[in-house]
Amino acid sequence: MRVAGLVQVPVVIPVLDKTLPTVAACLDATFRTLGGVPTYCLTDNEKTVTVEHVARIAVRNPELVPIARYYGTVVRSCMPADPASKGGTEATVRIAKRDLVPTAVNLRPDYGDFAELGRRENLCVVGPSGTGKSHFCEALGQLAVEAGMTVAWFTIEDLAALIRRHRVDDSVSKAITRITRTDLILVNDIGLLPVSPDAAEGFYRLVDAAYERRSLAVSSNLHPSGFDEIMPKTLATATVDRLLHHAHVVVTQGDSHRLAEATTGRGVVPLG
Repeated sequence: MRVAGLVQVPVVIPVLDKTLPTVAACLDATFRTLGGVPTYCLTDNEKTVTVEHVARIAVRNPELVPIARYYGTVVRSCMPADPASKGGTEATVRIAKRDLVPTAVNLRPDYGDFAELGRRENLCVVGPSGTGKSHFCEALGQLAVEAGMTVAWFTIEDLAALIRRHRVDDSVSKAITRITRTDLILVNDIGLLPVSPDAAEGFYRLVDAAYERRSLAVSSNLHPSGFDEIMPKTLATATVDRLLHHAHVVVTQGDSHRLAEATTGRGVVPLG
């Protein structure tokens, strides 16, 4: 990929149909968000894109070909490695939202209109392992998508990989700028391990670029005030200063739901 492939930023656009004009509009919006056009686009076997298969080879919709050519890209169909499990994979976020994070219990009613995103406020979800921090953020991201917003999801090591990849051609700033075009940026699972220098740099750069411009949601085993335990103190101080200035801090408590299931025999299917 020429530009878009350099940064793994998911762009999610909720639509009411999968007609050709809608697909074309989504492609255009995605290219503009990423700031470039990929060499090719992989799609599911939608009828809008693939009209039929001949000897298991996808036949492209002839109306889509000139649209792709206009942008200088090629649209290709991909086949799932395991079609039987495909639906289950796609439903992961929906299941997490519905079953693991009951909205009425864990999400404040204020998040219904996402006013915090409009005010560029941040969210820090802090607590022990297994208390629902990642599921909380995942459900929040899903709700934002359903509200018509764009969401990007990273682990701290994703940011490290981004820094290493773009340091080679001195394009780190451009990569971070592209990420901050999304409405909500989520960084998951900080504090489990010491943060590498590249990860610390990536996290600081992201927080600094998003400060008072975009909303960040962060999940961590450590309260942000303790980030200097896992990353250089100077960098941690500057990062936390920007992160917490306009932030809501949610503290999760209780025993790990994974450990609770394991100790009660609900973590596995009985043999035999």
